[in-house]
Amino acid sequence: MTIRNYQVRTVWRVAGTIGEVIPVLDDVQALPRWWPSVYLAVTGLAEGGVDDVGRRVHMRTTGWLPYTLQWESVLCEPITEHGFALTAEGDLNGTGRWTFEQDGPEVVLTFDWRVSAGKPLVRRLGWLFKPLFTANHRWAMARGEESLRLELRRRRAGTPTTAGAIPSPPGPTFRHFLPR
Repeated sequence: MTIRNYQVRTVWRVAGTIGEVIPVLDDVQALPRWWPSVYLAVTGLAEGGVDDVGRRVHMRTTGWLPYTLQWESVLCEPITEHGFALTAEGDLNGTGRWTFEQDGPEVVLTFDWRVSAGKPLVRRLGWLFKPLFTANHRWAMARGEESLRLELRRRRAGTPTTAGAIPSPPGPTFRHFLPR
């Protein structure tokens, strides 16, 4: 593995069922709404074929470090009760694989992210800041787990009043990255 390559495994544990989690992760256009600390904008580029395989979206993402990443995500395996896979192209290049496992009243979601840096800043400074860039990814994924828990609670809420009482997900660290 070169200094420009990143292999990060994240494990989330959330209350719910795989059947509740799949629609949240499948709705990529909603990522900026329920995971706004990371997903600043998502734009659909191409619809997929059978089982949405081939669906392509443009992502504009951030973390707690003051830079953004622009990349395209392509669904390369259908979303099933076992998980799904995607490819990344742009400021990040590689693959990501989500796996799902029901563990009693909780879902264990594992994300294996194997990417290389395409963004010049991250590529050029990787030799020095790779641990910091990896920590930035871990921070982003921790916000995702927190945001997914909140989104599942919101979707289970019986009334708009109950849903409105659930806290908003954490927003981006550097708000000047928000679209105007």
